[in-house]
Amino acid sequence: MTEQVAWELYRSFLGVLREGSLSGAARALGITQPTVGRHVVALEQALGVTLFTRSQTGLLPTETALAMRADAEAMANMAAALARSASDHGNGVSGVVRVSASEVIGVEVLPPVLARLREQYPALQIELVLSNRVQDLLQREADIAVRMLRPEQAQLLARRIGEIELGLHAHPVYLARHGVPQTVADLAAHAVIGYDQPTAFIRKLGKSVQAFDRDTFALRADSDLAQLALIRHGAGIGMCQVALGRRDGLQRVLPQAFSLQLETWITMHEDLRHSPRCRVTFDALAEGLMLHLAG
Repeated sequence: MTEQVAWELYRSFLGVLREGSLSGAARALGITQPTVGRHVVALEQALGVTLFTRSQTGLLPTETALAMRADAEAMANMAAALARSASDHGNGVSGVVRVSASEVIGVEVLPPVLARLREQYPALQIELVLSNRVQDLLQREADIAVRMLRPEQAQLLARRIGEIELGLHAHPVYLARHGVPQTVADLAAHAVIGYDQPTAFIRKLGKSVQAFDRDTFALRADSDLAQLALIRHGAGIGMCQVALGRRDGLQRVLPQAFSLQLETWITMHEDLRHSPRCRVTFDALAEGLMLHLAG
């Protein structure tokens, strides 16, 4: 390779990787299918490798293409971050801020916070990423993240909000029908709601949830929102935030036996400390989460 490869070639390559076809990539990128095809061919020629093979189901990535994916994703994240940084223009607070949060925090806690923020700063645009996967702020997948663990990277600015308590809850209607468990052993006679596949977070909890494993759950879902919905509709007993349970009129059970304290942090990359759009969003999220913790 004698010259630098243009970003748009990698962009089309990543689009085909994600979508599995030239047409899918073209729709996702907002360009024509022939353009995507030319970009992929040009990238293969520039790198001297084969990136895709054709099959009846579409384009299959080669081992080389799969090995390149992480770096291509990082390039895409940085390009998006540069575009957001470029939106920091003019006077006042304006531009795009990308916020990452867990499913429950993103759906149950942040919407009123973000609504108030937008009322105060109408030129601000917010991208809310709902994921239980820890977004990599160093790779600029997001500008600001709400995390349930302390960040350890030195390049990140972090503010500890407090601890969110989790406990077992059920709808009063369910408990009226099936009784209130008085001991952990009593849960064997109840419909317990839990996960389907253990995640790294669940494994990290370890002894804190040792009374629970997949086989004990009558209802299983890997989505925390799905589990919360099941609790709210009287399907059984499950784990949720104490503050949310109190807000929704759920009844807590076995509080002495089950109480998990999750540290809550707001983090952003130190390069964004002087960005007006990120600074006001960071402060608004901190204030809103502290109010949530206070009930």
